Amino acid sequence: MDINTAAFCLLAGLLAVYAALDGFDLGVGVLSLFARSKEERDYHFAAVAPVWDGNEVWLLASGNVLFGAFPVVFATVFSGFYLALVLVLLALVARAVSIEFRELRHTSRWIRTWDWAFGVGSLLPALLFGVAVGNVLRGLPIGPGFSWQGSFVGLLNPYALLVGLVSCAFFVMHGALYLRRKTSGELSGHLARIAFGASLAFIALYGVATAATAYVAPALFRKTGSPSFWALILLLVATLTTIPVATRAGRAALAFTASAATVALMVALAAFSVYPLLVPSSLGSELSLTIYNAASTSGTLRTMLLVALAGLPFIVGYTVVVYRVFRGPARPAEE
Repeated sequence: MDINTAAFCLLAGLLAVYAALDGFDLGVGVLSLFARSKEERDYHFAAVAPVWDGNEVWLLASGNVLFGAFPVVFATVFSGFYLALVLVLLALVARAVSIEFRELRHTSRWIRTWDWAFGVGSLLPALLFGVAVGNVLRGLPIGPGFSWQGSFVGLLNPYALLVGLVSCAFFVMHGALYLRRKTSGELSGHLARIAFGASLAFIALYGVATAATAYVAPALFRKTGSPSFWALILLLVATLTTIPVATRAGRAALAFTASAATVALMVALAAFSVYPLLVPSSLGSELSLTIYNAASTSGTLRTMLLVALAGLPFIVGYTVVVYRVFRGPARPAEE
């Protein structure tokens, strides 16, 4: 493994952890839009309030690694995704502010405003993250000199929107499984039913998206002769099967663990399939961004990896401590 590959693996790992952790935050936010009462939404907020900011650290770490290790990708892709990126950032800010501001006043209009900010601020990233991934897998209009030659409207193509629906369904399922573990009684049973239905919808959409990928981006299947490819497929099938079975059997912890493993495996499979590409170009394979032509110098990569290895234990340690301190059922502010 060379240093470029190590940086690529680090980036994929950080994204996988972010999707597994902040994914349930986004799912809980989307579910709050359909909560049956203010009391239910109180539990939504209480479940994520202690952990949401720590979960987003993994997104910041991913962005820093992308900028430090592959600055050409950062500059080229974000120039094309600029409007979408601004929408995501505004949504994440709205979600963060809603969590902190909601309980400052207790008028119905104030609370409902921040409830909507929390829900919409979770729905937009849940959808747009998937749209971004779909466009990357499909190939972006990158021309000579790594210049962006597309438009925002072009990003809203049917395949990318399909992947966006896949990500949204996953986050709803993941959020329901997490929230089920943080509640009890009738609400927990209600969330179990939501999680089961969302798992079936997610599996169906993921199957359709996989078939569409074979048509839209057949190059992603060029490694089907590798044992590693099939090992990832078998593990993914196992976790996908476990989610609805464990949910129906009432094994909440196993279902949530399988859900987190599923998104990590999906990231791993996508990374394995595109490697050594980072962003395929739809205008010609020779214009694609790879871990070599889009990378920083070897000295920068070494420094970045050393800093990451030194900093990651602190992030992991903080995450473990926070989840341990706030384990157990969620308690709304009134309690």
